[in-house]
Amino acid sequence: QVQLVESGGGLVQPGGSLRLSCVVSGTIFAIDDVGWFRQAPGKQRELVATITSAGLTTYGDAVKGRFTISRDNAKKTAYLQMNSLKPEDTGAYYCNVVRGLTVPVNPWGQGTQVTVSS
Repeated sequence: QVQLVESGGGLVQPGGSLRLSCVVSGTIFAIDDVGWFRQAPGKQRELVATITSAGLTTYGDAVKGRFTISRDNAKKTAYLQMNSLKPEDTGAYYCNVVRGLTVPVNPWGQGTQVTVSS
């Protein structure tokens, strides 16, 4: 069974940075495409960024140029470097293995909370 453990969230001022980590177990990982999602209060979960097994990346329009997704296959870990954070980036962040670059395929982990506020 695949398990997803996110970490690295916290409270940060606007313009600040955070680096999220997602450890994935129960899967080969190196052959998986991985996505980061977020859910703001009262809103649906949305896809933020994806990285393929080959290292190709895609980003949502709201985060392009500010966020960077990466992976370390040896550690079975995906990362999300978030710079120039804005209050609208506030929410719970989750990772998941994805199919077709957008569709999450496993039960969600506990997520990690990011709050951007002065």
